[in-house]
Amino acid sequence: MLSESNLNKVEQLRKRYPTSQALVLPVLWMVQEQEGYISEDSMKYVAALLHIPFGHILGVVSFYTMLQKNRIGKHHIEVCTNISCMLRGSVKILEHIEQRLGITVGETSPDKKWTLSEAECMGSCGTAPMLAIGDEYYENLTLEKIDKLIDNLK
Repeated sequence: MLSESNLNKVEQLRKRYPTSQALVLPVLWMVQEQEGYISEDSMKYVAALLHIPFGHILGVVSFYTMLQKNRIGKHHIEVCTNISCMLRGSVKILEHIEQRLGITVGETSPDKKWTLSEAECMGSCGTAPMLAIGDEYYENLTLEKIDKLIDNLK
């Protein structure tokens, strides 16, 4: 399943990591970058590649919110709803984004452009509320700032 280039990267990583278990996250990340998500077949492939039980791979994919078991939209919006963000308005922000995009948490828009997720904690308590779109973090949010973000990505 991994491209030849990614398989070469795995072999290079094997030299740097002491055990196959230490390779699980980097290899799953490669799969997700290559495929867009991590399917059950991909998890089985990684388990065989690393000689690790499938249950362990499934547990890792299920635990980490950065790993996606389903296809996501072009823009993945993750809104932190942990206590600091919640106290500073993340519930209103989430509702606003749902209305703006016409989807609810856990859904992807019909045009596959947007996926909306709730994140437990993104480590930005001092600049709450915050969200991430892909690899970019946006802090000290207001509804106006969110509207500008969405408009700039359309």
